[in-house]
Amino acid sequence: MKFLHSMIRVKDINASLRFYTELLNMKINKKKRLEDCELYFLDDEEGVSQIELTFNDETPEEGYVNGNAFGHFAFSVKSLDEFTQKLEKLGYSYLYEPFDLNGKGTRIAFVKDPDGNEIELIEKVIW
Repeated sequence: MKFLHSMIRVKDINASLRFYTELLNMKINKKKRLEDCELYFLDDEEGVSQIELTFNDETPEEGYVNGNAFGHFAFSVKSLDEFTQKLEKLGYSYLYEPFDLNGKGTRIAFVKDPDGNEIELIEKVIW
């Protein structure tokens, strides 16, 4: 068995596509129209992980409410310093600024996507 993707519903597809493609470097793999929604499948840079953004024709005005069971998506980054420059250039900000996780150089930070989903960014230092 192979894990394929995670799906999230989005309120503003253009804002979500900008966030995931421009900030997180994901690429649109395919787009599919269903009877009541549009699906966007985004691949990570290595083509290993995929997120499906679902944009429903009838989206609640206030967007979607995240349950208390979902935590976050996690992405590795080569350099949180470089990511911070890109983040600021694109007009986004951190939920939690980069910090050292374990005293050995691994740093993490968190941002939120346009729908409030948390994204963890992990910079691992290889010794």
